[in-house]
Amino acid sequence: MSHTIDPERHVPASGNTSFDALPRPAGPPGGLSSAQAADRLVRDGGNVLPARRPPPLWRRVVSQLRDPLVLVLLAAAGFTLATADFTDASVILFVIVVNTTVGVIQEVKAERAISALSALTAPAARVVRDGAQREVPAADLVVGDLLVLAEGDIVPADAHVVEASALLIDEAALTGESAPVDKSAAPDGPPAEVSAGTVVVRGRGQAVITATGAASAMGRIAAMMTAAPAMTPLQRRLAGVGRLLAAGALVLCAIVLALGVFRGQPLQLMIVTAITLVVAAVPESLPAVVTLSLALGARRMTARNAVIRRLPAVETLGSVTVLATDKTGTLTEGQMVLRQLWTPTGDAQVEGSGYAPHGDIRREGTVVAGGDVPDLSQLLRAAVLCNDGSLHAPDSDNPDWLPVGDPTEVALLTAAAKLGIDRATLQGQFPRIGEEPFDSVRKRMSTTHRLPDGATRIVCKGAPEAVLQPAVLADPTELIGRAAARADALAGDGYRVLAVAQADHPAATDLGAPERGLTLLGLVAILDPPRASAAATIAACQRAGITPVLITGDHPATAGAIAVELGIIGAGDDVVDCRTDEPGARAGEGARVFARATPQQKVAIIDALRTAGQVVAMTGDGVNDGPALHRADIGVAMGKRGTEVARQAADLVLADDELATVVAAAEEGRRVYANIRRFLLYALSGGAAEIAVMLAGPFAGLALPLLPAQILWINLITHGLPGLALGSEPVDPDVMDKPPRPPSETILGAGLWQRILRVGTVIAAVTIGVGIWAHATDRPWQTLTFLALGVTQLAVALGSRARPGTRANPMLLAAVAAALALQLAGIYLPPLQALLGTQPLAITDLLVVTVLASLGYFAIRLDRLLHTTRRPPSTP
Repeated sequence: MSHTIDPERHVPASGNTSFDALPRPAGPPGGLSSAQAADRLVRDGGNVLPARRPPPLWRRVVSQLRDPLVLVLLAAAGFTLATADFTDASVILFVIVVNTTVGVIQEVKAERAISALSALTAPAARVVRDGAQREVPAADLVVGDLLVLAEGDIVPADAHVVEASALLIDEAALTGESAPVDKSAAPDGPPAEVSAGTVVVRGRGQAVITATGAASAMGRIAAMMTAAPAMTPLQRRLAGVGRLLAAGALVLCAIVLALGVFRGQPLQLMIVTAITLVVAAVPESLPAVVTLSLALGARRMTARNAVIRRLPAVETLGSVTVLATDKTGTLTEGQMVLRQLWTPTGDAQVEGSGYAPHGDIRREGTVVAGGDVPDLSQLLRAAVLCNDGSLHAPDSDNPDWLPVGDPTEVALLTAAAKLGIDRATLQGQFPRIGEEPFDSVRKRMSTTHRLPDGATRIVCKGAPEAVLQPAVLADPTELIGRAAARADALAGDGYRVLAVAQADHPAATDLGAPERGLTLLGLVAILDPPRASAAATIAACQRAGITPVLITGDHPATAGAIAVELGIIGAGDDVVDCRTDEPGARAGEGARVFARATPQQKVAIIDALRTAGQVVAMTGDGVNDGPALHRADIGVAMGKRGTEVARQAADLVLADDELATVVAAAEEGRRVYANIRRFLLYALSGGAAEIAVMLAGPFAGLALPLLPAQILWINLITHGLPGLALGSEPVDPDVMDKPPRPPSETILGAGLWQRILRVGTVIAAVTIGVGIWAHATDRPWQTLTFLALGVTQLAVALGSRARPGTRANPMLLAAVAAALALQLAGIYLPPLQALLGTQPLAITDLLVVTVLASLGYFAIRLDRLLHTTRRPPSTP
């Protein structure tokens, strides 16, 4: 096959790296000249993907400070500074600085950990320039360059094939299609196209570059990933809580201010008191607790092979209601394996996984050897002879069996080895003396071999429709029909089916038309099998109320077969063919399997699911998955076999490529969310009690129940170490047997705000009761009120544990002990007495307060029990 190309006729009409109206070449290929290539490189730019500039530091800081809770704290800090309350202002500002610093550091570390998109492009390429073949950096390729492609090459740019010999391209990373695609240079039809980032698995060829850089297929996909990520469910919920708390705290504290002034308290004192209550009502340690919970969750996920890129994504996993997953390499092994054999004698099954030649071949349930089944042995021997793949045993450099060439052909070699067929021995006995390579027109391949007696053997394999026909086979029509029916049945089950035939000829026979008069040996059925853990993972998702959805670029029959085997859909359920159906609309209707999906259609499916109110996690490993990973609420990329495009677009990277790790990460996400709600229950019930005490105290005869410094001290010791320790509580054992919370549920939903009011009422009642008793008995009532409020809140912290009575989370026990020591220090240490306005108490008074404060522990335990019986067990 010979073609020529005139470089002067292939000049871009307009725009960067475009290639318009490419004519069919018609003479010996000479490629561009060096001068032409240099001119085009200057004019159009290099063959690189545009890199996104990281945001400046000030923008990162501003994005952290825009959190509603942080804005409330900033306002409170401003008020305290205005009233010269520098101590309280320092505490508030310290919390803000720590939270902002942690968030910025996490963002920067994540960006440094993930390689740029351009890392996927080939580092070098071979082209024809000045009439000679040479190697140039891939970044220097230009439109019109004549690429030289060979087995193992990464295609560096989009191109039209002008010459091909058995050229087979693995496009899985770009299209999701698990089987490699044949590329030919049909002289009378449109030229075959190859795309940047795909891999040559067999053959050789030449191709004229038509698009580079941003104009290539990879560049267009990268352009779909430029939108800024949306807020996570947790961020949206916390923003709502922040606005609610800010408004509620300001209103209530204004009431306290008005009541105090009305009752004759100094205006300045009441202003400071009102500002103090704002700070007390707003759990200023919430950002720190959230950050700590997310950071601990990220660390635990890393230990379970899930690497988090953005901290909020930790919690998002716990919110997921739909897990949309790619097929190839995610649900499946990403390796072609021969599973079924058929000969006119009968069927057989092949066991084992991967390319390691380990596993049995069974017929009617019985393990067979080569000598027992001559029909199977003959079939696999022929498949080995008519084969260009190779399989290398493990060595010091590669611990696994290494496939080279077409994965389908390697699968045939693996299966033959399981039956004891040695390829090297076979090739020595029957050397190849000729071949007709596979092409997309004939859809079959033939090889000619010399037999020991000097005769020749023709072996042919190919698509059933290309081999099972009278023009090729000499078998009876009945046998051909039976084989065709079996091939259709296997294809319907998702297998890639090949027919194998052969014929022997005397040495003197004319071999001008070798693919005729052959004898059918049988059929081989190959597929990319499900991972061993995939079915259990899908079942675990369904138990947890997470709906699995399969989105793939693969064939509908293959997608349907895998989905049925894994339990995603039932037998007979619909598989949406995205070539003929509208995937977005079908996603909204509840469809669960989508085949032949393009990158744009994957995004449409994700958007439709999110519009329907679902929280969507998307898993994938290919370039074609990048936009959908970017658009989903959380993108999950494979770490080992995943492309850099997928990793860059994802929020979570699976270091072990196991989908089961997503379930483990979801468990951590639910743990994080439960601990945040646990902290909110604890902190807001305490804040509500403080406001209630300040509102109700004057009506009970306590003119000013607490001083501003006392409120801030209680807030500091109760929301500080104990609050942070609550973020480390262990997960409930049955958390993954419960459904995810509804996407529309607020963080205070599912009865949490009612629980806050109930527990807050108990804390306030204990505190006011102690104050009234102390006031009536001429005890230091303000100090006792101060002690009761703090100790009762600490009792609530102990009662908030996920597993009370165990040694789980000893950090909380230590934090409560330290906080209690600080509370007592505020009463008995003279410097703190002067700062807080407290007085020493008698031991009997301490015992009375301690006994009454224990009501806080029993109240929250009882409330948890009542809440569990009233609500579905999906909240802490």
